[in-house]
Amino acid sequence: MTRLIDLTYPIDPAFRDAVPTPELAMIVGPTVEWYTHTGAGRDMLMRYFGCGPEDLPGGEGSAGEMLNQFGTHCGTHVDAPWHSGSVSEGRPARTIDQIELSELLAPGMVLDVREWARPGEAIPVDALAAAIDATGRDIRPGDAVLIRTGQERFAISDPAYFDYPGMSGDGTRFLTGRGAKILGTDAIGWDRPIPAMVEAYRKTGDPSHIWDGHYAIRDKEAFIVQQMDNLAELPPTGFTVGFFPIKLIGTSAAPARVVAFVD
Repeated sequence: MTRLIDLTYPIDPAFRDAVPTPELAMIVGPTVEWYTHTGAGRDMLMRYFGCGPEDLPGGEGSAGEMLNQFGTHCGTHVDAPWHSGSVSEGRPARTIDQIELSELLAPGMVLDVREWARPGEAIPVDALAAAIDATGRDIRPGDAVLIRTGQERFAISDPAYFDYPGMSGDGTRFLTGRGAKILGTDAIGWDRPIPAMVEAYRKTGDPSHIWDGHYAIRDKEAFIVQQMDNLAELPPTGFTVGFFPIKLIGTSAAPARVVAFVD
């Protein structure tokens, strides 16, 4: 019997109050205008039909919501190659609607790097290699490789949630070079936190510290998935995972429902 495991982090407007900088608000939750049964939702129906509240069951109209400030990178989401630049592998980079669903249903493996993960630092390549060995098999072409950093232990209201271990350009190229097509993480970002990258760049002047994990997708195409949840519920290998983004035309990403299918 197949068991379904939801790997999707919830989206909640209340999360906006937890972010350390206002710029992050759009990636954790939208603002919401509520159309309630006895408020705007009822007023809308009465306006359409020219009726009174006494004509509606229980005096109630329809409920609905208007989402505002809802970024395409909100919650658990799939990054298209377009997010990392206009070119990938020397070809025009694809937007989210140009990715076939068949490319987003793949054998999965979990790389448990908690032993080596440090807040604000890049996960070493040798740690990734050791985590691959621990699964009992190598990465295969087309695999979805999910990085378990341990961030699931923090609530989004905990500042530690935003001081996460990230991936470097070298680490990203190591995984894609071995065949990974989908790269997932339980952290809110794939790269190191922006403040950590800014500090490293200002200290060294080395541009390789600028968003290097994402820019690696320009060299070899892959799809990055951030803000995943429940990786602790998965076995190291032997499952299939589906990433189902909203079909937005021309965008660099889309929120997704991510589901693992475990026998």
